[in-house]
Formats: sequence, structure tokens, C-alpha cells
Amino acid sequence: MAKDMKISFLLDFYGGMLTKKQREVIELYYNDDLSLSEIAENVGITRQGVRDAIKRAEAQLTEMEDRVGFAKRSVQLSNALKEICREADNIKKCNSHCSSVDEIEQSADRIISMAESLNHS
Repeated sequence: MAKDMKISFLLDFYGGMLTKKQREVIELYYNDDLSLSEIAENVGITRQGVRDAIKRAEAQLTEMEDRVGFAKRSVQLSNALKEICREADNIKKCNSHCSSVDEIEQSADRIISMAESLNHS
């Protein structure tokens, strides 16, 4: 069973929606990089039980993302904020080459600051 990093990302968004056992098993598999056998030994279920729990949890995480779309929206927002910062930097460069108006420089700095704070929260 190849590990899909998308599932690890979805776990950050929707992990709280899984059962305690599903969350424990899938976190051990994706975040702690344990094998199915290691997880089975730690949790006290069969290797097949671990595999089934992981598959069910993966399906639930994927279904939640398909319905709600928080992870996709988060990536889009992060990309848009990075683009806003790039464009504000371009405004600052154009301003310094053309007219060098202090208000434009300050506004661009505020835009960058706001976008960066939103992208890191």
C-alpha cells in the first residue's frame, strides 16, 4: 500500500472527524511511518484490521474533502496570497523606477504584510 501524502494533508483538516481508532491507526501509518505489522502490534488488532481501518479512514477523508473542500480552498488561498505579495512587490519596483511616491510604497508594504500574516495563520 503506497503512502499518499494527500491523505496526510487531509488528515490535518478532517482528522477530528474520524473515530479515535481510525485516527490513531492512520496517524501511525502516515505521520509516524509505521508498517501495518507494527501498527497491528501496537494497537492490538490484526494486520488486516489495520489495513481495513486505514482504507476506511482514507475513504472518509477523501469523501469529506470532496463534499467540503477545505483543503483545496486552503491551497488556493495560500497561492493567491503569495501572488498578491508578488504583485505588491512589482508595484513597489515600478514605483521606485517611475515616481517613487511614498504612499504607494507604504500601501504596497501594508498589502504584503497583511497577505503574509493571513498566509501564516
